[in-house]
Amino acid sequence: MSRGDQHAEPSEHPDGAASGPSGLLDLLGVAAVLAEADGRIDMWSPQAEELFGYSREEAVGQYAAQLLLRPEHREAAVRLFAEVMVTGRGWAGSFPARHKDGSSLMVEFRNMRLTDNVGDHYALGLATDRALLRQVERKVALSSLLVTQAPVGLSVLDTELRYLAVNPALASMHGVSEAGHVGRSFREILPGEPFEAAENQMLDVLETGRSVVDRQVVGRTRADPDHDHAWAVSIYRLQDNGGNVLGIANVVIDVTDRYETAREAERARQRLRMMADASSRIGTTLEVERTAQELADVLVPDLADMIAVDVLDSVLRTGRPDVGEKPPLFRALAVKTAYPTDASEAIIAPGQLTTYHADHPAAHCLRTRQPLLIKHLDSGELGRVAADAAAADLLAQAGVHTDMAVPLIARGQIIGVMGLARARNPVPFDENDLTLAGELAASAALSIDNAVLHQHIRRAAETLQRSLLPQPSPRRPGLEIAARYRPAQAFSEVGGDWYDIIPLSGDRTALAVGDVMGSGIPAATTMGRLRTATSTLAALDLDPSRILSHLDRITQGLDPYIATCVYAVYDPHLRRLQVAGAGHLPPVLVRDGAPPELLDLPTGTPLGVGGVPFETTTVAMGPGDQLVLYTDGLVETRDDPIDRRLGDLLDLLSPPHGSAEETSDRLLQRLRQPADHDDVALLIARARPLDAPAGGA
Repeated sequence: MSRGDQHAEPSEHPDGAASGPSGLLDLLGVAAVLAEADGRIDMWSPQAEELFGYSREEAVGQYAAQLLLRPEHREAAVRLFAEVMVTGRGWAGSFPARHKDGSSLMVEFRNMRLTDNVGDHYALGLATDRALLRQVERKVALSSLLVTQAPVGLSVLDTELRYLAVNPALASMHGVSEAGHVGRSFREILPGEPFEAAENQMLDVLETGRSVVDRQVVGRTRADPDHDHAWAVSIYRLQDNGGNVLGIANVVIDVTDRYETAREAERARQRLRMMADASSRIGTTLEVERTAQELADVLVPDLADMIAVDVLDSVLRTGRPDVGEKPPLFRALAVKTAYPTDASEAIIAPGQLTTYHADHPAAHCLRTRQPLLIKHLDSGELGRVAADAAAADLLAQAGVHTDMAVPLIARGQIIGVMGLARARNPVPFDENDLTLAGELAASAALSIDNAVLHQHIRRAAETLQRSLLPQPSPRRPGLEIAARYRPAQAFSEVGGDWYDIIPLSGDRTALAVGDVMGSGIPAATTMGRLRTATSTLAALDLDPSRILSHLDRITQGLDPYIATCVYAVYDPHLRRLQVAGAGHLPPVLVRDGAPPELLDLPTGTPLGVGGVPFETTTVAMGPGDQLVLYTDGLVETRDDPIDRRLGDLLDLLSPPHGSAEETSDRLLQRLRQPADHDDVALLIARARPLDAPAGGA
């Protein structure tokens, strides 16, 4: 069989390999022609048929020069052909050829001599359209320039995520040469934890073919191991014309500047949020410890991992700093950590007193009135911010690495210091953090100072009020008496509630409870004047309604104050109670063995209004009966109707009941709430036989 008859039909590739066109040769459509030593065509490829227009049947057996060349070009072609066959040296170049349709085309040739096993020579010619070849060469050249000169990082990785090629820009980003990449895996070049997610994305792209576009990755490379950089990464799968997966391409753009700008903008938004949060959360009460804790709650964990708020003890005791105190004595008011940590044991617990050594940031703030920022703390420097060596060890174990201290300055005087630190948060404090902490400290310091001032005023008013109230004897003829005064519990000012127990002739006892509308020292002072007037008038042995009429005229002279009052006189011999009210809540009478009842009294107008007469009501009150006088702070709340609260009072007074003392304690415990905003005066008188011992029935 001649070589012209040895045309091989397409066959299946081994191992299931794809048989479709692939690669540059297919793109160029390279034609292959095998010729005998005399120039006759022996083999003719399908690409040759497409390039020159002749079928295999038309070409095989023909002289190549006569078939493919015009007459004027044949001599030169034959000479080149003979030279290749004689010397064995190949020839490459462009040569004009003739198409079957008569047109001319410039063809890029590669000619070479082949020798078989018996020594016979053949000529192999490879040809492609020169215009197409030049077009491909230009594209390849442009692609090469694009890759090497592009300012963005470009790389190609195989299906095992090993680098096949990288451009200079990516090599510079990674801090590894181009040659140092080739053959190494992605994680060998970028071993840091932030790149684990990027590797998973690459594997997903290989498996699914879904591209990843502009995915941000933040981490550190060998090029700059001490600082974070940010990159926008795009990944897409590479495959040949037959659909075979070759690997992935990776496009990387350094967006660190954009990332830092976004971070700074986010920090600015965070500062604004914290300032807004602080304005609504700090200073909600006039209580010192709670205000300090509110400051700590705002700053941790948003700004710091841990915080301590200390105030000069002299400020808490006297309302002003003691500049001569050496060393200054601080009282810890609030401590907070963002998570459970041994470092909390290194911080002075709230309520404890402490002093700080001269190099401590708190001492620095006190001396200079300026904040102190320590961006980086190594283990040897932690003693500077710790109270002692043991505390320094705890801070080191917790990983504290940055610290700042900010003075609390109110009305021009430093009243305390706020200390902040970070441990798990790896970012050191900076000047922006210090500025934010200073702004929040200034606002909080004023709130703390206001709370201190209020507590001193409140304490003085409460002391005044208690000094004006009587110290009742639990025993009066025919009566067992218990009295209580409780100031408001919601950190508001002391009110003007009072009670009085006045001995009268004939074993009688006057009982009074009143409430001056207002608060603070002025209300307490007015209460003292009314109580004194009540005691003086009671000595005149007047009817309760006349007592209230005189008090009404006296109160009109105490403008702008008005007051409510209930005044009663108990006669143990007659077992009679006379009572009158001036705008006050009705007393409760608990008869022995009967349910409690609100006395139905004429309400009357408050003292100080004037022009309305008061009336006296007389009721029987025998041994075992109990009279309960109280101010509105016992039953009034902001959320519950007064009728419901009065019903609760009656329920608590239902039999069986204990002594007057026990009843007083039970009422206060069950009816008073921690957030009550009014003070309470409570007076309970339980009738007993005249010859019974104190506390008896």
